[in-house]
Amino acid sequence: MEIERKFTIKELPDLTKYSFHIMEQGYLNTNPVVRVRKEDDNYYLTYKGKGLLAREEYNLPLDEAAYYHLVEKADGIIIRKKRYLIPYEKYTIELDVFAEPYENLVIAEVEFESEEEAMTFRPPAWFKEDVTLDRRYHNSNLSKGF
Repeated sequence: MEIERKFTIKELPDLTKYSFHIMEQGYLNTNPVVRVRKEDDNYYLTYKGKGLLAREEYNLPLDEAAYYHLVEKADGIIIRKKRYLIPYEKYTIELDVFAEPYENLVIAEVEFESEEEAMTFRPPAWFKEDVTLDRRYHNSNLSKGF
């Protein structure tokens, strides 16, 4: 089960001190979500169930050849982003800085152990709006064009 909240950003922190991943992902289906992802040199096929704050998620490893075979079949835009890993209290903020055609989009995601924990989370001051329930900010919808 994935439980996460998403936020837009007021201002970027100094990103030079944080590690990051280079990510690319394509969507084979958006309802339910079936995605292929390249994260650095790792490859996955992911199924995500229904829901916005909490939903099922299954990741299956792929090899490089399988990833490239499947990503060619993806519908819409291939999402590319740099994901920074930023420690905050007991959490890790996953800060996604998107590439074209979303080069001005930056979204922070924070994962939780329970829905109760997610609802009591106090974001840092540099977060702006909670967009967890706004489907436009889900990558599967971004793949269709924002």
